[in-house]
Amino acid sequence: MFGKLGSLMSLMGNSGKLKEEMEKLNTQLGTIVAEGAAGAGYVTAKVNGRMEVVSVAITPDAMTDREMLEDLVAAAVNNAMAKAREQVATATAKMAENMGLPPGMLGGGLPGLS
Repeated sequence: MFGKLGSLMSLMGNSGKLKEEMEKLNTQLGTIVAEGAAGAGYVTAKVNGRMEVVSVAITPDAMTDREMLEDLVAAAVNNAMAKAREQVATATAKMAENMGLPPGMLGGGLPGLS
């Protein structure tokens, strides 16, 4: 516990480095794009690292059953978000490592994204 506290105190003393790393991470989150699919590819969705839906693609064959299509869209988006969260956790861990923080210090992701 004291090791993490010491690392946090050291980080607070170097707020310029923290700001720089957070700006890098924010830029990186915009470049992360994860794709999820559902219904054997009838629906695909792309989500970025900021958890924004970038696109949804629906094949014509999926448009015959509205309820099924709604379920497939939700499943594809959820699948893409799960993959994006994994990539965000990796990027956040890398940022923590660059800051000299112990593994797990940031909890594997950013608040509100996990």
